Amino acid sequence: MKLAELNLTDIDWDFNSAWSWPLPIRIGVIVLSCISILGAGVYYDTLGQLQVLETLQKKETELKMVFELKHNQSSNLSAYQQQLKSIKQKLQDIIKQMPMEEEVAGLVIDISQTGIASGLEFKLFKPAPPIHQEFYSELPISIEVVGEYEELLLFISGLAALPRIVTIHDLTIVPVDKTKITKQSKMLMSVTVKTYYENKSAKSDVK
Repeated sequence: MKLAELNLTDIDWDFNSAWSWPLPIRIGVIVLSCISILGAGVYYDTLGQLQVLETLQKKETELKMVFELKHNQSSNLSAYQQQLKSIKQKLQDIIKQMPMEEEVAGLVIDISQTGIASGLEFKLFKPAPPIHQEFYSELPISIEVVGEYEELLLFISGLAALPRIVTIHDLTIVPVDKTKITKQSKMLMSVTVKTYYENKSAKSDVK
């Protein structure tokens, strides 16, 4: 029987009577049912799996990035450790150049004797209270000396040659007699000299 010759109004569409439907109708219903079941399976099962797959792919990309970062860090670990060792060694060398607290008085005397040996006349030599930092303390000393320009340079050079750390700050040089300036004119130098000494409490923190 051809589908075109079927009179659909004569068919009992009760599913309980489906066995009596014409063969083309039964085949069509079966095909549509299979397609519906397959579509529902894809929608409820396969699409969910695709979403899980997409999530896992994103996670895989993130893990690859983390792995590459960790790999690069581990590759540079030796260089970082060597650099840290070098920094610690330099810090230790600097600390060794700092006098102990009980040696500061002797260093202050060395600074004053350096000025006297340079031929300078002291107008002011005033140590200020120590300024405490994390692992060291600094001792500022306000100094005013009078001498010829070359003597002033000799004094600065002598400070730089001291075995302990001494730094120069706020240096100014002006003629004592501004009306008559010659090569041998006396100059007034004002400067803050800072020396440093190690804090004993911080010594154990630097390994």
